[in-house]
Amino acid sequence: MEPHMAQTKNSSNVKADWRPLSTSDIASLVQVADKIHPDLPESDEVFAERARLFPQGCQGLFDEAGELCGYIISHPILYREPPALDRLLGQIAPDANQYYVHDLAILPGFRGSGLAHECLTKILGTVAKQYATTSLVSVYGTAEFWGRYGFKAPETIDDKLREKILGYGDDALYLERKNEAHSSNPRV
Repeated sequence: MEPHMAQTKNSSNVKADWRPLSTSDIASLVQVADKIHPDLPESDEVFAERARLFPQGCQGLFDEAGELCGYIISHPILYREPPALDRLLGQIAPDANQYYVHDLAILPGFRGSGLAHECLTKILGTVAKQYATTSLVSVYGTAEFWGRYGFKAPETIDDKLREKILGYGDDALYLERKNEAHSSNPRV
């Protein structure tokens, strides 16, 4: 088994494993997204496009029965230009110079079991480290969670970014982190 397919067993006896998303997983992913983010709906097409454009940053969490119980969607962007909610990208910009975690969502029964940590450690330690920074939009008061991974609000953001972040809800915060071990040719 490859490392990303290794099954995780933890103290709460939750068993699940991360693997790349396939086209056939998108309908289940949207069901999970709708449960976790009822106020922030996104279309099947948005998730399918991101998984197609940057599969190495899009993983599904599957339980022992093979049911999708979580996911991460992440990809490169232009610095401080995260996509608006529920918008197609068209392409990954050839000059993308920042990594972006669009969404990490895990159903409640699988939370607190180290599965989010496992996923983030892998993503931040592989594809994200090719960039000097990683960003995300924190929703539902999750800034403290993201802070454990070095994410924090920048001192200032421009009006264009501030306006875009409002589309994610009143409590949305734009967060960034410096990637500790980016490659010798970082994209900044």
